[in-house]
Amino acid sequence: MPRPFSSVTLNATRRQFLASSAAATAVAVRPASLRAQGANDRLRIAVIGTGGRGFGNLKTVAEGNEITVLCDVYEPNLRRAAAAHPRARRLADLRQVFDHADDFDAVVVSTCEHTHAYATLPALQLGKHVYCEKPLSYNVEEARKVRLAARQADVVTQMGIQIHAGDNYRRVVELIRGGAIGAVAEVHVWVGRAWGRQSAAEARANGDIVSVRERPAGSEPVPEGLDWDLWIGPAPLRPFHSVYFPGPKWYRWWDFGNGTMSDLGSHWNDLPFWALDLDAPTSIEAFGPPPHPEIAPASMRAVYQYPPRKLASGGTRPAVTLTWYQGTERPPQVRDGTVPDWGSGCLFVGSTGMLLSNYGRHILLPEEQFADFTPPEPAIPASPGQHAEWLAACRGEGQTTCGFEYSGLLTEANHLGNVAYRVGHKIAWDSEAMTCPGSPDAAPFLSRTPRSGWSLS
Repeated sequence: MPRPFSSVTLNATRRQFLASSAAATAVAVRPASLRAQGANDRLRIAVIGTGGRGFGNLKTVAEGNEITVLCDVYEPNLRRAAAAHPRARRLADLRQVFDHADDFDAVVVSTCEHTHAYATLPALQLGKHVYCEKPLSYNVEEARKVRLAARQADVVTQMGIQIHAGDNYRRVVELIRGGAIGAVAEVHVWVGRAWGRQSAAEARANGDIVSVRERPAGSEPVPEGLDWDLWIGPAPLRPFHSVYFPGPKWYRWWDFGNGTMSDLGSHWNDLPFWALDLDAPTSIEAFGPPPHPEIAPASMRAVYQYPPRKLASGGTRPAVTLTWYQGTERPPQVRDGTVPDWGSGCLFVGSTGMLLSNYGRHILLPEEQFADFTPPEPAIPASPGQHAEWLAACRGEGQTTCGFEYSGLLTEANHLGNVAYRVGHKIAWDSEAMTCPGSPDAAPFLSRTPRSGWSLS
C-alpha cells in the first residue's frame, strides 16, 4: 500500500511555507465585496434548473432559507421541486425569472451548459448573489462576460466545484506551495471517462450512457411535459431526439456542451490552477481523432503553456506545461509504470520529486525518497462545503473559494483546450484581447450568435 506521505527537505522555511499557504487561500478566494443581509436572515432564493444536479442543489440550499422561484423546462422536474416548496413561483422560461427580481436575493443555476450564462448574467446585472454549476459558461466569450459582470456587481458568487472544498486538495496545495517537490514546471491531469463520439462497442466498453456517431436524421416525439423550444434556448433549433435528452446525454454535442474537457476539467484542472496560481495560458495544442462538427471526442489530449507568474505575496513561479488527457489517453509516466494509474489523477512534476493526487488521496514520489517526510501542519482552513460557503458569504460570513473571478479563468482555459482541438492546430492566446493571433479559424469557437429571442446584452 502506498504511504499517504513521504520525505524531502523543504525548499522553504516554516515561515515561508505558512505565508505561501495563506497566499494560496487568498488567490483561490478572490472575494467580491459582500452586499449581504444580516447573519441571521433567511435568504430568498430562485432556483433555475431543478432536475438531476439541480434538485440536489435545491435540497442543499433550501435548508434555513426560502425558495421563492422555481424554474425548469421539464414539468415533471418542476412538479417534484414544487412539492417541497409549494409557495414558490413556478416558471418554465428562465428569462421570465428576472421579471420577478424583487422576490429573491440569490440565484442557483443548474441548467444545461449552453444556458448557464443566460441565467447567470442577468442575475449579476440585477445585483443578485449567484451559485452556478460548472462549467460557468458554454464558451470563452460567455465566461469572460460573466466574470467581468460579477466583478462589477460586487456580489457573492460560487461555481460548483464541489471537490475544491475537500481536505485533500488543501493538503496538496500546501505541499506544492511549500516546496515539497521543488519548483513545478510540468503537470499532467488525466480522467478515465471516455464519453463522446465512438462506436457502440467502444461505448459499451467505456461505460458511456449513449452511443452516437452522427446527428440523427429523423426525430422522435417530444416527451410529455418538456418544452423543447425552451430547452434548445440560444442554440440552433433542431428536432427532438432521445440522444440529447435527458441529461447528461447533451454534454457531448457541441451545440449544447463541450464534452469531458469542460465538465471534468472543471474539477481536475482546478487543483493545478489553485496550487500553481494559473490564469491564462499563452498557447494550446490538442491531439486526438479528427474533430467532428457535431460531437465532442471520447478521448483526446491538450497541451497548455503557462508563462511565469509573479505572486501577490512576493516571488515568482516558473513557466508551466500542463497536459490534459481524457478517455484512453495517459501521461508517459503512467504508461511506463513510473507512477500508478489511479484511473484519474493529477501529477505534479517538480525539480526534486513528484506529487500524485486524486480526489481523496495523494502521495509523494518516489516513495523511498520521501520515506521520512513529515508533512507540515495544515494551514488552509477547512471548508464547510461549496454550498455552505456561498450561503454564509451571502449573509456576510466568510468568503467563497470558487468565485467567478477564479472559476471564470478556469472555465476559459478549459474551453480553449477544445478550441485548439476543433481547429486542429496549435493556437496562441491573447487573453487581454480575447483572440487567437494568427488563427482566424478559432474565432467561431470562442463565441456564437444566439438564436433569435435570446441575448446576453
